Amino acid sequence: MAGALQGKIVADFSHVMAGPYASHWLRLLGAEVIKIEAPGTGDPFRSYGADRRYDGMAPAFIGVNAGKKSLVLNLKHAPAREAAQRLIARADVVLENFRPGVMARFGLDHESVRATHPRVVYCSISGYGQHGPRRDWPAIDNIVQATSGMMALTGEPGAAPMRVGFPVVDTLTGQTAALAIVAALLRREQTGEGESIDVAMFDASLAFMTSAVVPYLVTGQLPERTGNVGYSGQPTAGVFTAGDGRLISLGVVQQAQFEALARELGRPQWLHDPRYATPDLRREHGAALQAELGEVFRGAKAVEWEARLSAEGIPCGMVRDVGEAMALDGVEGRGVTLPVRIPGLPDKQDVAVAAAGFSSSKGSPQLAAPPRHGEHSDEVLAWLGYEEAERRAILAANA
Repeated sequence: MAGALQGKIVADFSHVMAGPYASHWLRLLGAEVIKIEAPGTGDPFRSYGADRRYDGMAPAFIGVNAGKKSLVLNLKHAPAREAAQRLIARADVVLENFRPGVMARFGLDHESVRATHPRVVYCSISGYGQHGPRRDWPAIDNIVQATSGMMALTGEPGAAPMRVGFPVVDTLTGQTAALAIVAALLRREQTGEGESIDVAMFDASLAFMTSAVVPYLVTGQLPERTGNVGYSGQPTAGVFTAGDGRLISLGVVQQAQFEALARELGRPQWLHDPRYATPDLRREHGAALQAELGEVFRGAKAVEWEARLSAEGIPCGMVRDVGEAMALDGVEGRGVTLPVRIPGLPDKQDVAVAAAGFSSSKGSPQLAAPPRHGEHSDEVLAWLGYEEAERRAILAANA
């Protein structure tokens, strides 16, 4: 399936994270992604972060732009807009994440494009959608975490809301857009018709939080923050300190799991204790059970508990940082990362990729380095049929 989109062309007008993450998925599936960037410094993500040594090729940029091509066009310049139109005419997918109305000002919105290219799959990503009362509100990841209710679900009970510790809204929105684009391409194969896709970060967040949103819609009761306690509220679904001071996360939510845990921890009396007979009773007497669990877990190292309980089918994991997680045995063999050689940076850069394995794939997808700003401008313009003098004129407007 790594080549499922082989031969498909994506004209990618997106920048920063949500849009580029969507086209990153499409690139992994074999599509050719041509990234249209503004003159100057291009995608702001190229210099994201506080370490100026990586300006132009910031780690965050590398992670979602490997294998793409970069075409710089000054869309305020008529010949450049015409070049963009030529590119769109040859593309299967147009992806953009400007604020609503920006592409229309350039004559590159879906309505304009559809008039001459009805088979195009046109995907717009924005904070709150292409229509509605918040259409023109600016939005980035942490803002939508706040407005969607995500922050209100995160943190300890009684404490202030807290944002999720990485740009989860950007990535889940990009993944949503990629899925919608693939579905639209499949539909086009069946009907011959193009599609307009409206992906809002806010909408995607609500869908992503279905386990909290749907219970509220059904019961009318707002979900409460549970901190490190699992969503089940079970005292056996939480975080405990092991004998070496490291933390383990326990996820025992089913009756059979609780019984297995009691036996494995040498506490068969829990199986006959009326306080712990059912999930509801264990929740009611959670403080007592958690105190007993805390005493038991101090008897061994976290990594030992993780291996021992997992081997018995009891959900348990040691709390790791990102570096420890990436260093785990077997991660490299799962194809979670790919080595990408990037000029000017150390010989080997591991780039995280979409974590899905297909039986039909022959090895891992191969990705070239992320493009330098405008690296492929002349090449792409030549492919679009421009003569050398015409290309020079278009590129001169980028200065």
